[in-house]
Amino acid sequence: MSEAGEREVAAGVADVIAPGPVPDPPASPLRVPIFRAVWVSSLISNFGGLIQSVGAAWLMTSLTSSQEMIALVQSSNALPIMLLSLWAGAVADNLDRRIVMLCAQGFMLLVSVALAVCAWAGVLTPWLLLAFTFLIGCGTALNGPAWQASVGDMVPRSVLPGAVALNSMGFNIARSVGPAIGGAIVAAAGAAAAFLINAVSYVGLIAVLARWRPAYAPRLLPREQLGDAMGAGLRYVAMSPNLRVVLLRALLFGAAAAAIPSLMPVVARQMMTGGPFVYGALLGAFGAGAVGGAFASVRLRRRLASETIVRVASLGLAFGAAVVGMSGTLALTLPALACAGAGWVLALSTFNVTVQMTAPRWVVARGLALYQMSAFGGMAVGSWLFGVLADGRGVELALFTAAGLQVAGVVLGLRMPLPPIENLNLDPLSRWTEPRTEVPVEPRSGPIVVTIEYRIAEADIAEFLGLMNERRRIRRRDGAREWTLLRDLGDREMWVERYSVPTWLDYVRHNQRRTQADADNSDRIRALHRGEAPPVVHRRIERQTGSLPVTRTPSPRELADPMTDPTRSS
Repeated sequence: MSEAGEREVAAGVADVIAPGPVPDPPASPLRVPIFRAVWVSSLISNFGGLIQSVGAAWLMTSLTSSQEMIALVQSSNALPIMLLSLWAGAVADNLDRRIVMLCAQGFMLLVSVALAVCAWAGVLTPWLLLAFTFLIGCGTALNGPAWQASVGDMVPRSVLPGAVALNSMGFNIARSVGPAIGGAIVAAAGAAAAFLINAVSYVGLIAVLARWRPAYAPRLLPREQLGDAMGAGLRYVAMSPNLRVVLLRALLFGAAAAAIPSLMPVVARQMMTGGPFVYGALLGAFGAGAVGGAFASVRLRRRLASETIVRVASLGLAFGAAVVGMSGTLALTLPALACAGAGWVLALSTFNVTVQMTAPRWVVARGLALYQMSAFGGMAVGSWLFGVLADGRGVELALFTAAGLQVAGVVLGLRMPLPPIENLNLDPLSRWTEPRTEVPVEPRSGPIVVTIEYRIAEADIAEFLGLMNERRRIRRRDGAREWTLLRDLGDREMWVERYSVPTWLDYVRHNQRRTQADADNSDRIRALHRGEAPPVVHRRIERQTGSLPVTRTPSPRELADPMTDPTRSS
């Protein structure tokens, strides 16, 4: 079989090209009607979520004096994202993302109503409040990968970074005003009113999603089982150095950044000796800085590399945390929180854009889910650790420690910088077609063993081995197993690449997943192959002889007598 048999994209997969001229991409994501509608309704929902968070955090200060329990409110929101995001990402990549978001929003609506009823009835305990916030976090975990991956379904790739920045800006517009409104609502009507307003805020987004009819590309292969899809997502990220760097950096950043929002109720009550209005003002300053950071992110992204933006953002958060730890007055604390808020949104939006631009569409929701697991898992653990540290050593030391961890993240960036994303093309390579087979195969037939024979000159072996090391990573990333490279002892020029996949369907999926960014590796390997004929590809199905039935050979006497022939049909 020729090299065409190893070229990348499944049989029957063809680009659907609409007739007529291709429209120019929009100048702004907000010019795309569905994105604009979802963004506005999400902004309203974010307002409700921030108001609910203020109510929950402040209610906890009334239910207990433990700073650890107060910090756990933040952890209970973030922990489900760490635990459930990979599953949610697999769901989002395999099911209709619109339906997934509708289910998540409806679930959070019901939980918020139940929380409001329990608060009004006065039956909430610290642990019951944490349980409710945990359930709302579960809804957020389910909704997040589907919503973020859907942005790429709503807007062209050229404006995707701007759309991600707008999402961050929308959340932080709510953060800048919502906490102050939430503080006023809690002071005037109690936490139950804040919880009820959050429940109502879901209605608009549910209505918009119910009316949206996305034009998904036709699915030409069966959906993956959720367990297989989760494994494929983990494998893709594990075998993608760019994504591994983003996840590690996001983990450290999230752990250090969690100190400010999780300890802010304690800062308001103890360091500022204030009430709900002061707490709302602190959160409002943090959110206002975040909005400023979101507005600045588009301009900064045009001028600075992603790594530079994250370094500046981390130093801004470190400065903000240190000043809050030293200050006892609003005059210093509010500007410091604004600086920290700007750093918060700049870093997180940059991580998000980097993940979206370094993961192909088939796995983007799982990539975003694992990013969320890293960032929010770090926040969950960081919130708890800083709460424990504040209980034992004081809130000031906890904030100084958080500032030190942010500086450590900047130092780590010198060794592990974020990858450049400007020229990365992860569109399908579209070279491969499913080969015909003499032996009939079905999607579940397997295991399939593939070998590709190359003829490599002695002088090219060192370059060939380097390229095959990268080929090994690409193969394993896309689902190949037991990859090996063999050299023929009887032919100096003969090299054999070998790998296996569980089924023929997995083999088709494996070849579908190759991207334009992988083309250079394939082309350079092909250029080293000697001779006019392309590399020879063999596809074989593995068979176990021990599992076949054993038929007894009849004796000559039995063959002569048809009445005693054991092979005669009855």
